[in-house]
Amino acid sequence: MAMAFPKIWYSIAVGFLLPFSYAHTDFFTSIGHMTDLINTEKDLVVSLKDYIKAEESKLEQIKKWAEKLDQLTDTATKDPEGFLGHPVNAFKLMKRLNTEWGELESLVLKDMSDGFISNMTIQRQFFPNDEDQTGAAKALLRLQDTYNLDTDTLSRGNLPGVKHKSFLTAEDCFELGKIAYTEADYYHTELWMEQALKQLDEGEVSSADKVYILDYLSYAVYQQGDLGKAMMLTKRLLELDPEHQRANGNMKYFEYIMAKEKEANKSSTDAEDQTEKETEVKKKDYLPERRKYEMLCRGEGLKMTPRRQKRLFCRYYDGNRNPRYILGPVKQEDEWDKPRIVRFLDIISDEEIETVKELAKPRLSRATVHDPETGKLTTAHYRVSKSAWLSGYESPVVSRINTRIQDLTGLDVSTAEELQVANYGVGGQYEPHFDFGRKDEPDAFKELGTGNRIATWLFYMSDVSAGGATVFPEVGASVWPKKGTAVFWYNLFPSGEGDYSTRHAACPVLVGNKWVSNKWLHERGQEFRRPCTLSELE
Repeated sequence: MAMAFPKIWYSIAVGFLLPFSYAHTDFFTSIGHMTDLINTEKDLVVSLKDYIKAEESKLEQIKKWAEKLDQLTDTATKDPEGFLGHPVNAFKLMKRLNTEWGELESLVLKDMSDGFISNMTIQRQFFPNDEDQTGAAKALLRLQDTYNLDTDTLSRGNLPGVKHKSFLTAEDCFELGKIAYTEADYYHTELWMEQALKQLDEGEVSSADKVYILDYLSYAVYQQGDLGKAMMLTKRLLELDPEHQRANGNMKYFEYIMAKEKEANKSSTDAEDQTEKETEVKKKDYLPERRKYEMLCRGEGLKMTPRRQKRLFCRYYDGNRNPRYILGPVKQEDEWDKPRIVRFLDIISDEEIETVKELAKPRLSRATVHDPETGKLTTAHYRVSKSAWLSGYESPVVSRINTRIQDLTGLDVSTAEELQVANYGVGGQYEPHFDFGRKDEPDAFKELGTGNRIATWLFYMSDVSAGGATVFPEVGASVWPKKGTAVFWYNLFPSGEGDYSTRHAACPVLVGNKWVSNKWLHERGQEFRRPCTLSELE
C-alpha cells in the first residue's frame, strides 16, 4: 500500500503533465527585442488577412458557379429530352463535363495558403521557444512576489501606470500554474490553478478543463502538506469524472495516509516539529535581506529620520572648479548620506540617450556577472537583463559622456570599464550584490589589471511606469529611475577597503521599460585624485 501513491503520482510527473522539457534557466528577452516580435506578429496578421481574402475570392467563384449550375440543372432535370433537344444545350453539357468541371476541380484543389505558409516559415526562426515562454511566466511570478500582488489583481491586469490594460484568461492562469509545477514550485502552482478554477466557476468560457486543473491543484496542495484540502479537491474531481483512474487511486492513498497519521506516535510528531523548527530557522537566516529588498522595491521599509534629512541638500555643482562647469554648473542633489549617494539632474540629453540606445541595441545579449570561484563572466538567475558595452573611440557621444563622468567625479576614466548599457524589460532585475570585489574574491578583476571598482556611475535613460527602483537593503535607501539623471557613489573607502553598505539591487520592472547605462571606475589612476587614508573605514 505504501508504494501505491508514488507510482500514481509518478504518472503525473512524467506523463501528460510535462508535455515539454523545460530548461531550468531564467531566460529573458528585452523590450527592444520584444518590439521586433510585435512587428513580426503584425506582418503575420497582414499575411493571414491576405490569405483569408484569397480564400474568400476562391469560395466566391465556386459559389457563383454552384448557383449558376443549380438553376441550370433544375431546368434540365425537369425535361431532360426537351432540354437536350436544343443543340446548344447538348454542346454546353459536353463542354461543362469535359472542361469546366475539371477547371472547377483545379480551383477547389488550389492551395491559397502558399504565401502565408512561406511567410510563417521565414518568421518562425524569430519566434520565442518553450524556454522564452517559461522565462516570461517566471517574470510574472517574480513580480507577484516582489510587489505583493494577489493572483486576481494580476489576472485582471489592475496594475499601476498601465496604458494598455490586459487580462489573463483561465487558460493563461492554467499555463502559469503548469510552468510553476514544472519548476516544482507548488506554492505558485496552487495560486494559479485556484485562479483558473475561480474564473471557470464564475462562468468564463474556456478550453481549460476543470478536471486537469483539479488534478494539478490537488497534487500541489498535497506537496505542501495540506492533506485535508487535497482530499477535498480530489473528491470534487471525482464528482466531475468518477472514472478518473489517478484520482481514485489517490483517494485511497490519502485515506491510508490519514489513518497512518492518526496512529503515529508522539515521538515521531516531536521529531517532525523539530525538523520544521530547524527549517524555519534556516529560512529566517535568509529572509531578512530578501524581505527588506522587496519592501524597498514597493516603496516601503526604512525611512530616513528628519534630522538626517536636514543634512541632505541640492546644489549647483561645478566639479570642484572644473573649467567646463564653472560658468555652467550642473544640478546635484543628495539622495542618501551613508553611503553618500548623489544624483545629477539633466545630465544626459534625450538625443544622447537615443544615440547610446541605438548603438547598444544590435549588441544586446544576456547580462553576465563575475563568478567568484572562476573569476570569469557568467550568466546568473539573479541578474535578468540584457546588456551591451560601448567604447569611447567608436562614437563621439560615448566619448563625450566618458569625459563628463571624469570631470564631475574627479576620477580618471582611462582605467574604467567601458560604458555598459542595460535594458530591463518586464520582470527584469538584478538581486542584491556588490559592485566591488571582496577579500574572498582576490581575482575578481585581475584580468583588467586596474584594481578594484572604486566607484559606480549610473545613468537612468528612461522613466519607468512602476517598479524598477535601485535599492540599498543594508541602509534602507531607494533611488527611483528618472530619465536624464544619474546617480554616483563610492564602492570603496579612501583606504581601499570595501564599503559593505553599498550592497544594492535593481528591483523588477513591474510596468514599463527600463534603460540604464553605467560606468565602473577602478582604483588605478586615482592615487592622486583620491588619496588613501590611514583609517580603514574612512
